[in-house]
Amino acid sequence: MTSTVPTTGPARLHDPAVRGFASDNAAGMHPEVLQALAAANGGHVASYGADPYTAALTESLRGHFGADAEVAVVLTGTGANVTALQALTRRWESVLSSDQAHVLHDEAGGLEHVAGTKVVPLPSTDGLVDPGAVQPAVEAARSLMRAPVGALTLTQSSEFGTTYSLEHLRDLVDVCHRLDVRVHVDGARLSNAAVSLGVGLGETTTHLGVDAVSLGGTKNGGGFAEVVLVRDAATAPGLARLVKPTMQMSSKTRFVSAQLLALFGGDLWQRTAGAANAAATRLAAVVTAAGASVTRPVQANAVFAALPRAVAERAAARVPFHVWDDTFGGDAVEVRLVASFDTTDADVDAFGALLAEEFAAAGAARA
Repeated sequence: MTSTVPTTGPARLHDPAVRGFASDNAAGMHPEVLQALAAANGGHVASYGADPYTAALTESLRGHFGADAEVAVVLTGTGANVTALQALTRRWESVLSSDQAHVLHDEAGGLEHVAGTKVVPLPSTDGLVDPGAVQPAVEAARSLMRAPVGALTLTQSSEFGTTYSLEHLRDLVDVCHRLDVRVHVDGARLSNAAVSLGVGLGETTTHLGVDAVSLGGTKNGGGFAEVVLVRDAATAPGLARLVKPTMQMSSKTRFVSAQLLALFGGDLWQRTAGAANAAATRLAAVVTAAGASVTRPVQANAVFAALPRAVAERAAARVPFHVWDDTFGGDAVEVRLVASFDTTDADVDAFGALLAEEFAAAGAARA
């Protein structure tokens, strides 16, 4: 049986010349990911993950994270975190996180809303949790008046663009497992962290004993490409059962898996993350040269800097970026600049020139 489907030309509703540093979510899809989507199209293929792309992805991810890893393809980063943490914890338990964590501040209470699991913040330095903070929090929650701790979630790279070293992660995993607490890594930017550390994806997670990972592809060249994996079936035996009720199961899973396979089936994840990290390093240099001060270590694809409020407002009106902390101190605000896989040297240098212009204008106005 054949069918004729009428087609019309695609409508472009944005200006592709606009470039910015607001988020790596603002970037498009890598051409190789788009090609993978096109290759997965056509014909009829089994749905809900029973397709060859998902099978190939599973084998590829086991090569990264371990032969016994269990894989669940999902749709969003928040959905990945909720699904993973729900799989690791029991209904009455709580989850520890950094006081800067995305799961705490930027997921609209998704874990609490969907799983009924309380998130408890721990103090952090540049977004990183100290191993010494874990045991007191676990012991304090053992009272029947509290929600006992079931898991610790860590963001790699962190909300401040910093990375946990392998030693730091190993210490966190050791103290957690000694206390019968599972460890989850929010890896929306895990590729950036791994490239920064010069290690593989598994070497900074499951090979250290991390129990579950939310592995992101969306911020690193994908379009809608997220996946949850656990070290083995015994770690989170309900994982496969949770994808559907957390509303993260796509009927046409092949299109999500095809993106992830394009990224993680070869070295594309390293190339895209490496390009974004290198752009951030260059960005830090031009921002400093323009007159700003970098406020956090630059270890992945994000740069945090202090700018005079007026300079930040005028610059952001010309090239998009976000103010992170508008109470940073005095007349200064802390801004976040995020490089993407497709950020070019020209993008970075043009922003540096723009920022220098705004500093000069601000100086002239004061004079």
